[in-house]
Amino acid sequence: MRQGVKIDGEYYLKVKSRILQIYCAEMQTDFPKEYVTLRSGQTDNYSEVYGYRLLNPFECPYNGSRRQDCDCRNDYSAAGYTLFHKVRLDLSSLRIMITDLQFSQTLLGRPVPFATAGDCYSAAKCPQGQFSINLIGTGLKVAEATKWTSQGNYVSVKVHRSEDGTRIYGRCGGFCGKCIPQAHNGLLLQVH
Repeated sequence: MRQGVKIDGEYYLKVKSRILQIYCAEMQTDFPKEYVTLRSGQTDNYSEVYGYRLLNPFECPYNGSRRQDCDCRNDYSAAGYTLFHKVRLDLSSLRIMITDLQFSQTLLGRPVPFATAGDCYSAAKCPQGQFSINLIGTGLKVAEATKWTSQGNYVSVKVHRSEDGTRIYGRCGGFCGKCIPQAHNGLLLQVH
């Protein structure tokens, strides 16, 4: 405001004593929003609710791997697949606002929030929904305090975190269910 800048774009801002590149949106309003551009690209930053449902939900065929020719119906109404280009970050708390879809693209079905996955595939610990987070090149990483929690029935949650915390891959699902970042901390980041 002091410099009279009203153009949306990438700016260098001081965040927790580090200089980070932050995308500022809605700069012509009184309340601009801050986003992190996901440098690794959208192929590494997606959320999915898988649409196929087993006819017999008490099995886990093909050792849990996906097959289009499964004994399934592709009719789960909550299904969707969303790619993320930028994610909204609250700079004071360093929490990602996972439901902000401003810079996302839903390729299939319903929009799925960031860091969220689920399905209605099986009750037998056979998760098919996937999410991926890749913060490489942003100067940020997912905080250790960030945990995922299940919602729904017979939910299985498998979350893998890279050693440096910049990459997270999750597989979640149930009959029916999903995983989301725990409400207490949300999707909390740290400067890397």
